[in-house]
Amino acid sequence: MSGGQDPLVVEAQAGDRAALEKLLRQHQSQIHAVCRRITGNDDDALDATQDAMIAVVRGISGFDGRSRFSTWVYRIATNVCLDELRRRKRRPVPVDPAGTGTDGPGELNSASARDEAGADPAHLVATRLEVDEILSSLPLDFRVAVVLRDLCQLDYAEIAELLDVPIGTVRSRIARGRGIIADLIESPSGGNSDAPSQRPTSAP
Repeated sequence: MSGGQDPLVVEAQAGDRAALEKLLRQHQSQIHAVCRRITGNDDDALDATQDAMIAVVRGISGFDGRSRFSTWVYRIATNVCLDELRRRKRRPVPVDPAGTGTDGPGELNSASARDEAGADPAHLVATRLEVDEILSSLPLDFRVAVVLRDLCQLDYAEIAELLDVPIGTVRSRIARGRGIIADLIESPSGGNSDAPSQRPTSAP
């Protein structure tokens, strides 16, 4: 079922406040997860989450159902984060441990982000901080593509449409981003000649 056929979306578009509030509650954790991974810190993530939810409220009447509602929401969240990072022009920093929580529909594919069921809280916090720190080291274009694929679980075509780039560019950014992540996991000190700092960092 597409987002445009979801009765809750239709009701919200018709002005049903309760339906709109329910939609926002359903998507708030996913929006925050995307914002936290892209911005790299909780302060900016919270601001971006609020701005994205306001944008959803203001724009829902224009949602035409040609994509999934969740994809439309991710587009808004991503654009809000990119605007924030470009405006501040600074690198993100790892999130505070207090900000760890539900990451939404998926987990990033890395050796340090495997199934965490039954993990003790200290390990859970350390694992998520490690993933956030690794993501923060990626060039922005790579980071966004990896987050949309591995966290949001969008397919390549959806990401290409969302970012308005060719699907080949999406595949390249994801592959190169994952390559940097793999290098960082294998050689966290970055001391060998294949360290990520030696790789090209410009996205296609």
